[in-house]
Amino acid sequence: MPQPEALQLIPEAMARKYTIIPLEINGNALRVAMADATDIFAWEALEAHTQMRIELELASAQEIQEAIDFNYQSYDEIEKQVSSIALSINPAEQEIEFDTVSNAPVARAISLIIDEAVKARASDIHLQPEEDKLRVRYRIDGVLHDMLSMPLTTAITLISRIKILANMNIADHHRPQDGQFSVEAQGNRSLDIRVAIMPTVHGEMATLRLLDKSRAVMTLTELGFLTESMILYEKMLRVPHGMILISGPTGAGKSTTLYASVNSLDLIGRNVITVEDPVEYRFERINQVQVNPRAGLTFASGLRSILRLDPDVILVGEIRDAETAQIAIQAALTGHLVLSSIHANDAVSVAFRLLDLGVEPFLVSTALIGVVAQRMVRRICPDCAQPSDVPVIEEMIYSQETSGIDYPIIEERRQFLNGSGCKSCANTGYLGRIGIFEILRMSDEIGTMLLTGTTPARLRAQAIKDGMTPLIRDGMLKVKTGITTPSEVIRNAYTAD
Repeated sequence: MPQPEALQLIPEAMARKYTIIPLEINGNALRVAMADATDIFAWEALEAHTQMRIELELASAQEIQEAIDFNYQSYDEIEKQVSSIALSINPAEQEIEFDTVSNAPVARAISLIIDEAVKARASDIHLQPEEDKLRVRYRIDGVLHDMLSMPLTTAITLISRIKILANMNIADHHRPQDGQFSVEAQGNRSLDIRVAIMPTVHGEMATLRLLDKSRAVMTLTELGFLTESMILYEKMLRVPHGMILISGPTGAGKSTTLYASVNSLDLIGRNVITVEDPVEYRFERINQVQVNPRAGLTFASGLRSILRLDPDVILVGEIRDAETAQIAIQAALTGHLVLSSIHANDAVSVAFRLLDLGVEPFLVSTALIGVVAQRMVRRICPDCAQPSDVPVIEEMIYSQETSGIDYPIIEERRQFLNGSGCKSCANTGYLGRIGIFEILRMSDEIGTMLLTGTTPARLRAQAIKDGMTPLIRDGMLKVKTGITTPSEVIRNAYTAD
């Protein structure tokens, strides 16, 4: 992907005139992709315009045109609006004087930034002030990418516009704030945007989480369960009462799995109630409760009140403290199916996390149906996938994790599918994400080990003996079918043990 700083050196008109795309700045040199290496006039024009040495990389005219179309989409227009914003700032008094109408420069710039994020399939927008610039970054398929830089003087105006949209205190620059607003993005897509603002040493930074309502509902089959794992998880969901926990770090897709699980149940014959913080997506036939600590509505108090509403299924957004854990366990023991998320590194760690929260071992072994630990890995872009070599360590880990599964001997591979980067995947080589999972189902042996006391290593060995597929092995099986790459699986699931 071209560097934002490199793109800013060459105007779109010049890039189209000479069929070139700037790629990267290396010291006093600018690396560019060019269709015609013999075009002396293009060389001279580029050197004169940038005052830099030009390093050439050949590419086809079609590839360069597609790159220009993608990378220059609206950035020139954003910069034009940003240059207009600077005129509305009073440097002496640091007062903001801008209109809030939709065609004002600041409003137009924010709208374009959001539109470009939607086009790039971004889940988050980061506006981060630095010593001499405001950096705009998009999180695409779980990885942050620099998109463009703006003058630092425009930061206060852009952040203030976001505060107005999210109903925040525009005059407060010293405390964290959060809020939300909705927009209609290109293609008539309705977006809910959650905003978090935090003061830093260089000014206020903002993170915008884009919640696309059209992509809110996923089925269990779309999440990425292997066939055997899907059968096991569906069996767990058919248990009438007990607790199922989903674990993983932030951004691992826990909420998506919880929503897919609830939507797979009989919503007509069951009373389903959730307590969430916040309620990100709204669903029919599900009663959703928003946590509100200021009003005294926490996960624990909300869960306690829900038990008086005759629920069949209870979804708790997250088990964060001992009180919530205790009430959720009691709900699972008194005839309710409880689904929730919890932060833990793997499935086995969840049981010990509950013990750390003060839940008695006999309650854990009795109430817990099972645990799903998950991560999200990026899918290889189908439009630019091609075989390529990988480092030896990746080959070794792949062989180790896949040996003995389908073949009696260790499988040795030298090449794996990788995405080379194209317009479809924003030159990242990846398009979309898929889950990798490990599912621990509570067995008599595991229950006994919890009651008598054991170590995580022994419990994990017993879970694997009972049929649990570890996270990294589940990921490598997806590598085997060409869904993702060894590096993606290792980056997200590898542990030293």
